[in-house]
Amino acid sequence: MADVVVTHHPEKSRYEAHVDGALAGFAAYRIAHGHQVFTHTEVDDAFEGQGVGGALARGALDDVRARGEHDVVATCPFIAAWIERHPDYQDLVAP
Repeated sequence: MADVVVTHHPEKSRYEAHVDGALAGFAAYRIAHGHQVFTHTEVDDAFEGQGVGGALARGALDDVRARGEHDVVATCPFIAAWIERHPDYQDLVAP
């Protein structure tokens, strides 16, 4: 697994994953009705299969939890599936 650094860029409404300083992927979101709605996740082909997507999902959701500002709605299939596979994150999902 690559050493992935996940950073929040609220001005771009997304979380970014970097590997060795290179942008490896991002998870886009919007704020709607008090929820953080994850709309799209993308990992660059050069970083596929290296755990970037999972690290990105975990980093983004850990940040949402730490800030405690919003419940999560995952319209992005990747984030939705990741949450489904990790029950310890399902408490973040909006009722």
